[in-house]
Amino acid sequence: MQLETLLESVLRIAEGAGDKILEVYERDDFETRIKSDNSPLTAADMASHHHIVDALTALTPEIPVLSEESKAVPFAERAAWQRYWLVDPLDGTKEFVARNGEFTVNIALIEGHKAILGVVGVPARNQAYCAAKGLGAWRIDNGERKAIRVRSVPERDGNHHFTVVASRRSGLDKVEQLVADLPGYELTNIGSALKICLVAEGEADLYPRLAPTSEWDTAAAQAVVEEAGGLLTDTDFKPLQYNTKDSILNPHFLVLGDPDLEWQRVLTTG
Repeated sequence: MQLETLLESVLRIAEGAGDKILEVYERDDFETRIKSDNSPLTAADMASHHHIVDALTALTPEIPVLSEESKAVPFAERAAWQRYWLVDPLDGTKEFVARNGEFTVNIALIEGHKAILGVVGVPARNQAYCAAKGLGAWRIDNGERKAIRVRSVPERDGNHHFTVVASRRSGLDKVEQLVADLPGYELTNIGSALKICLVAEGEADLYPRLAPTSEWDTAAAQAVVEEAGGLLTDTDFKPLQYNTKDSILNPHFLVLGDPDLEWQRVLTTG
């Protein structure tokens, strides 16, 4: 199946998952459990998980699916996968519980350790970001599709002025230390994979993540930002890769917009 055809199918799957999530979101109350890693879990996470896994299995029965809510798959088994779906059925569960709308559905296709297709659904906004290798990146609002692209960092008073996005819940002190020497910046806090997507669509320039994340948190949005002309790298400026080790934890990473900026120099010297 061609990537373009797969992408349209995955968009529909993400939309269906979003509907499942909103059914729970719109209730007056819902139960929240705490998982072993101290992260919250709701009925919405599980409803989205089952919908996505069932739909992807039906769509591509030959491609395995790894979801945040799946049972752990040993690396010895995963290492043999040439292609697989990597899913976060509800990214930003804390934002979901806070009812601020900043949560997403993340579905990525991984091939050769790279995200070659990604869909980031934003159910509370009836919105999605999507991309596939060689096809470009888009934002979809209420069914209307618009191509997106990272921007050149704007200037103010003769110096670059950066819009930096960061998590409101993790690693903010380290981010503030990293950007303190930039010539000028504004810092905005937002949840989930939306931060990566804001860089992809040219609403932000930099997202440093200096706190733990897992591979399903980043893969779909990495496909989007890379097709939009940006980068998602570790702190040594090497692109993030997937399914290369036993742990599914990511290293600390940077999401970089403007492709013409010497980011390594900027973030080293300010």
